[in-house]
Amino acid sequence: MKSPDKKINILELSKERFTSWLEGRQIEPYRANQILKWIYLRQVDRFDLMTDIAKDIRPLLEDHFTISRLQIENIEISKDGSRKYLFKLEDGKHIESVLIPERDHYTLCISSQVGCAQDCRFCLTASGGLQRNLSKAEIVSQVRDVKNDLEDSMPLSNLVFMGMGEPLANYKNLVDALQVITDSSLGLGFAGRRVTVSTAGLVTRLADLGRDTRVNLAISLNATDNPTRSRLMAINRKFPIEKLLKACQHFPLTGGRRITFEYVLLKDVNDSVKDAGRLAGLLRPIKSKINLIPFNSHEGCQYQRPDEDTILRFQKILIDNKYTVMIRQSKGQDISAACGQLSVRQGARGRGHGEKT
Repeated sequence: MKSPDKKINILELSKERFTSWLEGRQIEPYRANQILKWIYLRQVDRFDLMTDIAKDIRPLLEDHFTISRLQIENIEISKDGSRKYLFKLEDGKHIESVLIPERDHYTLCISSQVGCAQDCRFCLTASGGLQRNLSKAEIVSQVRDVKNDLEDSMPLSNLVFMGMGEPLANYKNLVDALQVITDSSLGLGFAGRRVTVSTAGLVTRLADLGRDTRVNLAISLNATDNPTRSRLMAINRKFPIEKLLKACQHFPLTGGRRITFEYVLLKDVNDSVKDAGRLAGLLRPIKSKINLIPFNSHEGCQYQRPDEDTILRFQKILIDNKYTVMIRQSKGQDISAACGQLSVRQGARGRGHGEKT
Protein backbone atom coordinates (compact mmCIF):
# COMPACT_ATOMS: atom_id res chain seq x y z
CA MET A 1 0.00 0.00 0.00
CA LYS A 2 1.33 3.41 -0.95
CA SER A 3 2.30 5.63 1.97
CA PRO A 4 0.46 8.94 2.37
CA ASP A 5 2.30 12.13 1.45
CA LYS A 6 1.91 13.43 5.00
CA LYS A 7 1.75 11.18 8.00
CA ILE A 8 -0.85 11.73 10.70
CA ASN A 9 0.19 12.42 14.26
CA ILE A 10 -1.49 9.48 16.02
CA LEU A 11 -1.99 11.61 19.14
CA GLU A 12 -4.56 13.63 17.17
CA LEU A 13 -6.83 10.60 16.69
CA SER A 14 -9.55 9.52 19.07
CA LYS A 15 -9.60 5.87 20.06
CA GLU A 16 -12.81 5.47 18.06
CA ARG A 17 -11.35 6.99 14.92
CA PHE A 18 -8.18 4.93 15.20
CA THR A 19 -10.24 1.76 15.74
CA SER A 20 -12.22 2.58 12.60
CA TRP A 21 -8.97 3.08 10.65
CA LEU A 22 -7.75 -0.34 11.75
CA GLU A 23 -11.04 -2.05 10.92
CA GLY A 24 -10.91 -0.51 7.45
CA ARG A 25 -7.70 -2.49 6.93
CA GLN A 26 -9.10 -5.75 8.37
CA ILE A 27 -7.13 -5.36 11.63
CA GLU A 28 -8.85 -6.48 14.82
CA PRO A 29 -10.29 -3.49 16.76
CA TYR A 30 -8.74 -4.62 20.06
CA ARG A 31 -5.38 -3.67 18.56
CA ALA A 32 -6.26 0.01 19.03
CA ASN A 33 -6.08 -0.29 22.81
CA GLN A 34 -2.84 -2.26 22.60
CA ILE A 35 -1.16 0.32 20.38
CA LEU A 36 -2.39 3.35 22.33
CA LYS A 37 -1.23 1.77 25.60
CA TRP A 38 2.25 1.48 24.14
CA ILE A 39 2.13 5.21 23.43
CA TYR A 40 0.55 6.56 26.61
CA LEU A 41 1.45 3.97 29.26
CA ARG A 42 4.77 2.60 28.05
CA GLN A 43 5.81 5.89 26.43
CA VAL A 44 7.26 4.41 23.23
CA ASP A 45 7.97 6.64 20.25
CA ARG A 46 8.39 3.95 17.57
CA PHE A 47 5.97 1.36 16.26
CA ASP A 48 8.69 -1.24 15.77
CA LEU A 49 9.10 -1.40 19.57
CA MET A 50 5.53 -2.65 20.05
CA THR A 51 6.44 -6.28 20.51
CA ASP A 52 2.92 -7.70 20.91
CA ILE A 53 1.74 -6.13 17.65
CA ALA A 54 2.06 -8.37 14.57
CA LYS A 55 5.17 -7.69 12.51
CA ASP A 56 3.13 -7.02 9.36
CA ILE A 57 1.06 -4.34 11.16
CA ARG A 58 3.99 -2.33 12.49
CA PRO A 59 5.29 -1.16 9.06
CA LEU A 60 1.74 -0.19 8.08
CA LEU A 61 1.49 2.01 11.16
CA GLU A 62 4.92 3.45 10.45
CA ASP A 63 3.88 4.33 6.90
CA HIS A 64 0.79 6.28 8.00
CA PHE A 65 1.44 7.72 11.47
CA THR A 66 3.96 9.55 13.59
CA ILE A 67 4.22 9.52 17.39
CA SER A 68 5.17 13.07 18.18
CA ARG A 69 6.65 14.79 21.22
CA LEU A 70 6.94 18.43 22.02
CA GLN A 71 10.47 19.79 21.99
CA ILE A 72 11.58 20.62 25.53
CA GLU A 73 13.62 23.74 24.89
CA ASN A 74 14.15 24.77 28.49
CA ILE A 75 13.44 23.65 32.06
CA GLU A 76 13.78 26.00 35.00
CA ILE A 77 13.75 24.57 38.51
CA SER A 78 12.55 26.65 41.45
CA LYS A 79 13.98 26.54 44.94
CA ASP A 80 10.63 25.02 46.03
CA GLY A 81 10.98 22.17 43.50
CA SER A 82 8.54 23.49 40.88
CA ARG A 83 9.61 22.98 37.29
CA LYS A 84 8.68 25.30 34.44
CA TYR A 85 8.84 23.63 31.04
CA LEU A 86 9.28 25.70 27.90
CA PHE A 87 7.99 23.67 24.95
CA LYS A 88 8.76 24.57 21.34
CA LEU A 89 5.96 23.61 18.94
CA GLU A 90 6.40 22.45 15.34
CA ASP A 91 5.66 25.92 13.95
CA GLY A 92 8.29 27.50 16.19
CA LYS A 93 5.86 28.95 18.73
CA HIS A 94 6.28 28.30 22.45
CA ILE A 95 4.14 27.40 25.44
CA GLU A 96 4.87 26.86 29.12
CA SER A 97 3.69 24.21 31.60
CA VAL A 98 4.48 24.05 35.31
CA LEU A 99 5.03 20.90 37.38
CA ILE A 100 4.22 21.56 41.04
CA PRO A 101 5.32 19.21 43.85
CA GLU A 102 2.70 18.59 46.54
CA ARG A 103 3.04 16.53 49.72
CA ASP A 104 2.57 13.13 48.06
CA HIS A 105 1.97 13.85 44.37
CA TYR A 106 2.63 16.26 41.52
CA THR A 107 0.18 18.67 39.96
CA LEU A 108 0.76 19.79 36.37
CA CYS A 109 -0.49 23.17 35.21
CA ILE A 110 -0.98 22.98 31.44
CA SER A 111 -1.73 25.43 28.65
CA SER A 112 -4.56 25.39 26.12
CA GLN A 113 -3.53 28.22 23.78
CA VAL A 114 -0.42 30.03 22.63
CA GLY A 115 -0.95 33.32 24.41
CA CYS A 116 -4.41 34.51 25.44
CA ALA A 117 -7.09 36.86 24.12
CA GLN A 118 -8.85 37.57 27.43
CA ASP A 119 -6.79 40.67 28.28
CA CYS A 120 -6.93 40.25 32.06
CA ARG A 121 -5.00 43.26 33.32
CA PHE A 122 -3.13 41.41 36.10
CA CYS A 123 -1.96 38.48 33.94
CA LEU A 124 1.34 38.53 32.07
CA THR A 125 0.23 35.93 29.52
CA ALA A 126 -2.44 38.32 28.20
CA SER A 127 0.13 41.00 27.39
CA GLY A 128 1.26 39.11 24.29
CA GLY A 129 -2.24 38.50 22.92
CA LEU A 130 -3.52 35.30 21.37
CA GLN A 131 -1.43 33.60 18.70
CA ARG A 132 -3.39 30.40 18.17
CA ASN A 133 -5.19 27.46 19.77
CA LEU A 134 -3.28 24.36 20.76
CA SER A 135 -4.21 21.15 18.98
CA LYS A 136 -5.51 18.13 20.85
CA ALA A 137 -2.08 16.49 20.48
CA GLU A 138 -0.27 19.55 21.83
CA ILE A 139 -2.49 19.58 24.93
CA VAL A 140 -2.14 15.84 25.56
CA SER A 141 1.61 15.92 24.85
CA GLN A 142 2.23 18.28 27.75
CA VAL A 143 0.93 15.56 30.07
CA ARG A 144 2.57 12.64 28.26
CA ASP A 145 5.94 14.35 27.91
CA VAL A 146 6.17 15.63 31.48
CA LYS A 147 5.24 12.15 32.80
CA ASN A 148 8.04 10.76 30.64
CA ASP A 149 10.49 13.32 32.06
CA LEU A 150 9.78 12.48 35.71
CA GLU A 151 12.63 10.63 37.37
CA ASP A 152 11.22 9.98 40.85
CA SER A 153 8.42 7.70 42.00
CA MET A 154 6.00 10.37 43.22
CA PRO A 155 2.97 10.21 40.91
CA LEU A 156 1.64 12.92 38.66
CA SER A 157 -2.02 12.64 39.63
CA ASN A 158 -3.55 16.12 39.32
CA LEU A 159 -3.98 18.40 36.30
CA VAL A 160 -5.09 22.00 36.20
CA PHE A 161 -5.87 23.89 33.00
CA MET A 162 -4.57 27.14 34.45
CA GLY A 163 -1.62 27.76 32.17
CA MET A 164 -1.55 29.91 29.06
CA GLY A 165 -4.87 30.60 27.35
CA GLU A 166 -8.61 30.33 27.97
CA PRO A 167 -9.46 26.60 27.82
CA LEU A 168 -13.14 27.08 26.92
CA ALA A 169 -12.19 29.24 23.94
CA ASN A 170 -10.49 26.14 22.49
CA TYR A 171 -13.42 23.93 23.37
CA LYS A 172 -13.31 21.05 20.87
CA ASN A 173 -9.60 20.41 21.28
CA LEU A 174 -9.95 20.72 25.06
CA VAL A 175 -12.71 18.11 25.26
CA ASP A 176 -10.97 15.77 22.80
CA ALA A 177 -7.80 16.01 24.91
CA LEU A 178 -9.75 15.40 28.12
CA GLN A 179 -11.20 12.21 26.66
CA VAL A 180 -7.67 10.82 26.25
CA ILE A 181 -6.41 12.23 29.56
CA THR A 182 -9.25 10.63 31.56
CA ASP A 183 -9.42 7.32 29.67
CA SER A 184 -8.39 4.68 32.19
CA SER A 185 -7.83 2.06 29.50
CA LEU A 186 -4.99 3.93 27.77
CA GLY A 187 -2.51 4.61 30.54
CA LEU A 188 -3.00 8.28 31.29
CA GLY A 189 -6.21 7.58 33.20
CA PHE A 190 -6.53 10.74 35.31
CA ALA A 191 -9.65 10.68 37.49
CA GLY A 192 -12.07 13.44 36.53
CA ARG A 193 -12.11 14.67 40.13
CA ARG A 194 -8.36 15.30 39.83
CA VAL A 195 -8.64 17.43 36.68
CA THR A 196 -9.68 21.09 36.92
CA VAL A 197 -10.55 23.40 34.04
CA SER A 198 -10.30 27.09 34.90
CA THR A 199 -12.13 29.76 32.91
CA ALA A 200 -12.27 33.54 32.97
CA GLY A 201 -16.01 33.15 32.53
CA LEU A 202 -16.90 32.03 29.00
CA VAL A 203 -20.55 31.56 29.95
CA THR A 204 -21.71 30.05 26.65
CA ARG A 205 -19.48 27.00 27.17
CA LEU A 206 -20.17 26.20 30.83
CA ALA A 207 -23.22 24.05 30.13
CA ASP A 208 -21.30 22.22 27.40
CA LEU A 209 -18.42 21.46 29.77
CA GLY A 210 -20.83 20.11 32.37
CA ARG A 211 -22.51 17.89 29.76
CA ASP A 212 -19.40 16.64 27.96
CA THR A 213 -17.00 16.02 30.86
CA ARG A 214 -16.85 15.10 34.53
CA VAL A 215 -13.96 17.36 35.48
CA ASN A 216 -13.84 20.09 38.10
CA LEU A 217 -14.67 23.70 37.27
CA ALA A 218 -12.80 26.75 38.51
CA ILE A 219 -13.98 30.30 37.87
CA SER A 220 -11.54 33.21 37.82
CA LEU A 221 -13.79 35.83 39.47
CA ASN A 222 -11.46 38.46 40.98
CA ALA A 223 -14.05 41.17 41.74
CA THR A 224 -17.44 41.55 43.38
CA ASP A 225 -18.92 44.33 41.23
CA ASN A 226 -19.17 44.73 37.47
CA PRO A 227 -17.27 48.03 37.09
CA THR A 228 -14.22 46.60 38.87
CA ARG A 229 -14.37 43.23 37.13
CA SER A 230 -14.82 44.85 33.72
CA ARG A 231 -11.75 46.97 34.39
CA LEU A 232 -9.73 43.90 35.36
CA MET A 233 -11.20 41.36 32.93
CA ALA A 234 -12.53 42.36 29.51
CA ILE A 235 -14.75 39.28 29.34
CA ASN A 236 -16.99 40.77 32.03
CA ARG A 237 -18.29 43.34 29.55
CA LYS A 238 -19.86 40.50 27.57
CA PHE A 239 -20.66 38.15 30.46
CA PRO A 240 -21.21 40.22 33.63
CA ILE A 241 -21.11 38.72 37.09
CA GLU A 242 -24.86 38.04 37.23
CA LYS A 243 -24.82 35.98 34.00
CA LEU A 244 -21.70 34.12 35.07
CA LEU A 245 -23.03 33.15 38.49
CA LYS A 246 -26.41 32.13 37.05
CA ALA A 247 -24.62 29.74 34.68
CA CYS A 248 -22.61 28.40 37.63
CA GLN A 249 -25.83 27.63 39.52
CA HIS A 250 -26.83 25.28 36.68
CA PHE A 251 -23.44 23.55 36.36
CA PRO A 252 -23.87 19.85 37.29
CA LEU A 253 -22.09 18.94 40.51
CA THR A 254 -22.05 15.31 41.63
CA GLY A 255 -20.44 13.42 44.47
CA GLY A 256 -20.11 16.40 46.77
CA ARG A 257 -18.19 18.47 44.26
CA ARG A 258 -18.07 22.25 44.42
CA ILE A 259 -17.06 24.99 42.02
CA THR A 260 -13.80 26.68 42.93
CA PHE A 261 -13.84 30.46 42.71
CA GLU A 262 -10.40 31.95 42.24
CA TYR A 263 -9.92 35.47 43.54
CA VAL A 264 -6.67 37.30 42.85
CA LEU A 265 -6.22 39.83 45.67
CA LEU A 266 -5.00 43.21 44.41
CA LYS A 267 -4.02 45.94 46.84
CA ASP A 268 -6.65 48.68 47.16
CA VAL A 269 -8.58 47.27 44.18
CA ASN A 270 -10.62 44.28 45.38
CA ASP A 271 -9.34 43.50 48.88
CA SER A 272 -11.63 45.56 51.14
CA VAL A 273 -13.92 44.40 53.91
CA LYS A 274 -16.87 45.34 51.68
CA ASP A 275 -15.47 43.18 48.87
CA ALA A 276 -15.21 40.20 51.19
CA GLY A 277 -18.78 40.67 52.39
CA ARG A 278 -20.11 41.04 48.84
CA LEU A 279 -18.23 37.92 47.75
CA ALA A 280 -19.82 35.95 50.57
CA GLY A 281 -23.26 37.10 49.43
CA LEU A 282 -22.69 36.51 45.72
CA LEU A 283 -21.65 32.88 46.15
CA ARG A 284 -24.36 31.93 48.63
CA PRO A 285 -26.61 30.14 46.05
CA ILE A 286 -23.69 28.08 44.67
CA LYS A 287 -21.91 25.02 46.06
CA SER A 288 -18.51 26.62 46.17
CA LYS A 289 -15.10 26.94 47.73
CA ILE A 290 -12.74 29.88 47.38
CA ASN A 291 -9.06 30.12 46.51
CA LEU A 292 -7.54 33.46 47.45
CA ILE A 293 -4.49 34.23 45.34
CA PRO A 294 -2.37 37.14 46.58
CA PHE A 295 -1.15 38.91 43.46
CA ASN A 296 2.12 37.64 42.00
CA SER A 297 4.01 40.66 40.72
CA HIS A 298 5.63 40.86 37.31
CA GLU A 299 7.47 43.50 35.36
CA GLY A 300 5.38 46.34 33.96
CA CYS A 301 2.21 45.63 35.95
CA GLN A 302 0.58 48.44 37.92
CA TYR A 303 -0.95 46.20 40.60
CA GLN A 304 0.49 45.23 43.97
CA ARG A 305 0.07 42.44 46.50
CA PRO A 306 -1.92 43.31 49.65
CA ASP A 307 -0.18 43.04 53.02
CA GLU A 308 -0.62 39.86 55.07
CA ASP A 309 -3.05 41.44 57.54
CA THR A 310 -5.39 42.42 54.70
CA ILE A 311 -5.19 38.94 53.15
CA LEU A 312 -5.94 37.21 56.46
CA ARG A 313 -8.78 39.63 57.24
CA PHE A 314 -10.36 38.89 53.85
CA GLN A 315 -10.08 35.15 54.48
CA LYS A 316 -11.56 35.40 57.98
CA ILE A 317 -14.66 37.22 56.76
CA LEU A 318 -15.32 34.41 54.29
CA ILE A 319 -14.62 31.68 56.84
CA ASP A 320 -17.00 33.39 59.26
CA ASN A 321 -19.59 33.11 56.47
CA LYS A 322 -19.08 29.32 56.44
CA TYR A 323 -16.97 29.07 53.27
CA THR A 324 -14.00 26.80 52.71
CA VAL A 325 -11.24 29.27 51.91
CA MET A 326 -7.64 28.53 50.95
CA ILE A 327 -4.90 31.09 50.51
CA ARG A 328 -2.92 29.72 47.62
CA GLN A 329 0.76 29.78 48.38
CA SER A 330 2.02 30.27 44.85
CA LYS A 331 5.01 28.13 44.00
CA GLY A 332 7.67 28.85 41.43
CA GLN A 333 7.67 32.62 41.89
CA ASP A 334 11.45 32.80 41.60
CA ILE A 335 11.23 31.37 38.07
CA SER A 336 8.09 33.31 37.04
CA ALA A 337 6.00 30.13 37.17
CA ALA A 338 3.30 31.30 39.58
CA CYS A 339 -0.30 32.15 38.71
CA GLY A 340 -0.45 34.94 36.15
CA GLN A 341 3.28 34.92 35.41
CA LEU A 342 3.56 32.56 32.44
CA SER A 343 5.00 34.20 29.35
CA VAL A 344 6.85 32.57 26.49
CA ARG A 345 8.82 35.76 26.01
CA GLN A 346 10.33 35.27 29.46
CA GLY A 347 10.75 31.53 29.03
CA ALA A 348 12.55 31.86 25.72
CA ARG A 349 15.31 33.76 27.53
CA GLY A 350 15.65 31.16 30.27
CA ARG A 351 18.38 28.66 31.07
CA GLY A 352 19.17 25.54 29.14
CA HIS A 353 17.39 22.21 29.56
CA GLY A 354 17.88 20.86 33.04
CA GLU A 355 19.91 23.70 34.52
CA LYS A 356 18.89 24.82 37.99
CA THR A 357 18.23 28.36 39.08
